[in-house]
Amino acid sequence: MKKTSTRLADGRELIYYDLRDDTVRDAVDRRPLERTVTTSQVRRDPLLGDDVAIASHRQGRTYHPPADECPLCPTQGDRLSEIPDSSYDVVVFENRFPSLAGDSGRCEVVCFTSDHNSTFADLTEEQTRLVLEAWTDRTSELSHLPAVEQVFCFENRGAEIGVTLGHPHGQIYAYPFTTPRTALMLRSVAAHKEATGGENLFDDIVEKELAGERLVLATDHWVAFVPYAAHWPYEVHLYPRRRVPDLLGLDEDARTEFPKVYLELLRRFDRIFGEGEPPTPYIAAWHQAPFGTLDEFEGVNRDDFALHLELFTIRRTSGKLKFLAGSESGMSVFINDIAPESAAQRLREVAS
Repeated sequence: MKKTSTRLADGRELIYYDLRDDTVRDAVDRRPLERTVTTSQVRRDPLLGDDVAIASHRQGRTYHPPADECPLCPTQGDRLSEIPDSSYDVVVFENRFPSLAGDSGRCEVVCFTSDHNSTFADLTEEQTRLVLEAWTDRTSELSHLPAVEQVFCFENRGAEIGVTLGHPHGQIYAYPFTTPRTALMLRSVAAHKEATGGENLFDDIVEKELAGERLVLATDHWVAFVPYAAHWPYEVHLYPRRRVPDLLGLDEDARTEFPKVYLELLRRFDRIFGEGEPPTPYIAAWHQAPFGTLDEFEGVNRDDFALHLELFTIRRTSGKLKFLAGSESGMSVFINDIAPESAAQRLREVAS
C-alpha cells in the first residue's frame, strides 16, 4: 500500500491509498473553493446524559446529484470533483459538510472505488484489503488528535437508509466523547466481569453463538452470527476469533482472511430477498474501543473491549421496510418482526 496526502483547494486533507507503490499522485484541485466554514458544536443533554452534534451548515450539502455530477467520481477534464486525480484505488478526505469539526472532532469520507456504478460487494479481495488498511490507518491517525476519544468507521448503503450520494463510499466519525452505544457495552462488560470473577462478556457471547443455531459462518479467524436479541430484521455481527480492541490490533492472518469473509456476507445480504430485488439497503458499522479514559467503567480497560462489525438492513421483507416508530424512537425499545434464528437460517441458505 502507498499513502499520499495532499490538500484540496479549500485546505481540507485528501489521502490516496494505492495498491501500487509506484503510483504518483500530484494532481491539483482546480476548483475555486473558499475555505470551509462550519458551525458544528456538541451539546450535552442534561436529562439523558448523552451528546448531540448541532451542525446547521449541513443543510446546504450536496443532495442526490445526477451521476455525471457526482462529487466522489474522479476528475475528468473540465468535470471537477472532490478527487483531483483522474483515477484512484481508495481515497479518504475531510468531509466538506462535517457533523463534527475542530474541537468537536472530525468527519471523513472514504471512497471505496472510482467506479460509480459498483458496490462494496463488487470489490475484489485485493481492493477490500486496501479499504481495511485505509480504515486502520485512519483509526490510528485520528486517535492521536487531541479532541478525539472514539473512531467510528461505517458505510450507509441505499436511498432507504438516507444516502444522498450514490457512489460507493463510507464515512469515518472521530468523536470527542465515548458514544452512548459503546458506553452501554462497556457497562455490561464491567458488570459481567464482576459477576463472573473476571470473565469477558464478548468472549462468552462468541463462544455461545459458535455452538448455536444463529451462527452464519465461521472461519479460522472470523465468526459471524445473528445476535440473540437482534434489533433489526436481518442483522449480523462479525468478530475476529482473537479478541482485540480495535482495527490496529488485527494480526496478519485476520487481515488476510477478512476480505473473503466480508465480501461473502455482503453478497449474502443482496440475496436475502431473492432474484430481481433491488440491492439490499444496509448499514455496516465497526465498533472499536474508545481511546479516551475508561475510568467511569470501573474495572474495565481497552483490552476488555472486542472489535466487531455490525451489519444490518432495515428491509424486513420484499418491498417493506422496518421503520423506527413510537416504541423504537420514543422509548428506545426495539420490536423485531423476524426471529433471529429464522434470519440466521436464511443467511445460511443464500451462501454462495
